[in-house]
Amino acid sequence: ILAQHGGNCIRVGERHLELERLKVKLEAEGLFLDSRKRPLPEFPKRIGVATSPFGSVWHDIQSIIQRRFPLVELALAPTPVQGDAAAAGIVDAIEAMNREEDLDVVILARGGGSLEELWPFNEEVVARAIYSSRAPVVSAVGHETDFTIADMVADRRAPTPSAAAELVVPDS
Repeated sequence: ILAQHGGNCIRVGERHLELERLKVKLEAEGLFLDSRKRPLPEFPKRIGVATSPFGSVWHDIQSIIQRRFPLVELALAPTPVQGDAAAAGIVDAIEAMNREEDLDVVILARGGGSLEELWPFNEEVVARAIYSSRAPVVSAVGHETDFTIADMVADRRAPTPSAAAELVVPDS
């Protein structure tokens, strides 16, 4: 695909163009505004985590929160975090957590990966689910250099899932 950039024609992948179009659309609708972002609770009692129950992300979040602030309760909303079913699963997980009356904050987490592997976190349905969340959402997708639309919509972005665990609880 060719795109105009500064008077030059350059090749750009379809995914990149799709991502840029969606960013422009969501920004125009106000989904990225800092003024709508909510603060995180200082002393949460119950934290929801939307991630895969397999792999190190869920284990790392549990370990860090248990070490830092063992009084908090964690609730897992298991979801695939890559592949064709991931976007719908992430939306379902966020919606399930928002049916819980007593969640103080939600962590949406996944380890690093390629643009294709992280793509579900760039889907419009996921952005709208985060935006509509009753509880504040911390996006912790990928590694420090990865950046997704989920990060832009969320109330806070953490550079890694482990950093999200540290962000949502005090160190007792």
